[in-house]
Amino acid sequence: MGLTLWELLKLCTDVGLVVLIWMVQLVIYPSFCHFGKEGFDRWHHIYMRNITFIVLPLMLGQLILSGYLLYDSGFEFLHIVDFLLVGSMWLSTALFYKPQHEKLVAQKFDVPLCDQLTKTNWWRVVVWTIIVLLNII
Repeated sequence: MGLTLWELLKLCTDVGLVVLIWMVQLVIYPSFCHFGKEGFDRWHHIYMRNITFIVLPLMLGQLILSGYLLYDSGFEFLHIVDFLLVGSMWLSTALFYKPQHEKLVAQKFDVPLCDQLTKTNWWRVVVWTIIVLLNII
């Protein structure tokens, strides 16, 4: 049996987010530690502004599609797990990662904070990868 249009759209948003988070984890966050104060402040401002145009539509689409598929499936177990994982990405982004970025802005540059951001971000890498794997099942 093939994927429905909604399942295909969900898989596309999931794959988009997993590719993005792996790029953030392996390229973008580690690069933060290699800036000086002036360069970091300028680059981080540009990064935060521009990444929002990519992340927000993908995360919003993922949340809406996850909720729709949960409802449409009659609350099947895998859809419940998917929805909870997607919700955890929203919560962790809003409650932990966004404030971490705000600390970086306030402190104008902090190598230990950059390192902490990179290390703790493995949580999002793992969860978004699991979301993709669950939707391939």
